[in-house]
Amino acid sequence: MMPGQANGAGEDNATWSEAQPKRLGAPSLRHERRQLMFTGLVEDIGRVERLDRRSEAAILTIAPTSIPAEDLAIGESISVDGVCLTVEERERGRFRVQAGAETLARTTIGALRPGSRVHLERAVRPHDRLGGHIVIGHVDGVGEIAGRRPVGPSVEMSFRAPREVLRYVVDKGSIAVDGISLTVNRVDDHAFDVLLIPHTLDKTALGDKRPGDKVNLEVDIIGKYVEKFVKER
Repeated sequence: MMPGQANGAGEDNATWSEAQPKRLGAPSLRHERRQLMFTGLVEDIGRVERLDRRSEAAILTIAPTSIPAEDLAIGESISVDGVCLTVEERERGRFRVQAGAETLARTTIGALRPGSRVHLERAVRPHDRLGGHIVIGHVDGVGEIAGRRPVGPSVEMSFRAPREVLRYVVDKGSIAVDGISLTVNRVDDHAFDVLLIPHTLDKTALGDKRPGDKVNLEVDIIGKYVEKFVKER
C-alpha cells in the first residue's frame, strides 16, 4: 500500500519508489505489489498536530503516544482511524502521512483537526498473532453514531451505516469501526450495535464519541470474497 489512492478509501498497491522524500538516514521500505493487512487491535492512540491542505491532498502530522516514531520506516503502512496510509516522513516524536482526494472524500480523515485523537496500528508482521480479524485499511463507508447507553461497566453503541455496508454486516460477525475490530451484537436494515467493553473504552478513543459523530467502517472482506465466488459460479 503506497502513496496514491485506489478505488477504495486507502492506499493502492503500487511499488514504493526510493525517490520519494524521506529524512536523511531514515530507514526505508520497498514494497513489491502485495496486500498488507491489520488486525483491528489498536496499538496506540496518537494526536494530530497539524493538517495541511495541499491542492486536493492533506498532509497529517501525528504524534504517537507509545509507538516510537523513530522506529517507523519511510514507506511503512500504518492504519490511522482504520485508513491505511504511508509514512512519508518521520522525526523524533512525530510522523507524517498524506491522504489523497479519494481518501478525503470517503473517510473521516479530512474532518480531523489539530488535537484530534486517532487510532494507530502498524501492519501485521509474518510472526504476529491475528488477534482481531482481517482488516485491510480500505474504508467501505462512513457511519454515524445513532445512540449509546451504559450496560454495566460497558457501553452499547449503535451505528447508522450505508446500505452497501450493511449488506455485509451479520450478527456475531466482525466489523472495523475507526480501525477497531468489534463484534456485531445486532443488525437491521438501517443500523448495527456493538458492545464496548471496559478494555476497549480504556485503550481506544471510541468511547469519547457521541451521537452524531462520524466513524470509518470496513466490513469483513471475507464476505466480499464469498459473494464474488457465489456470483461467478
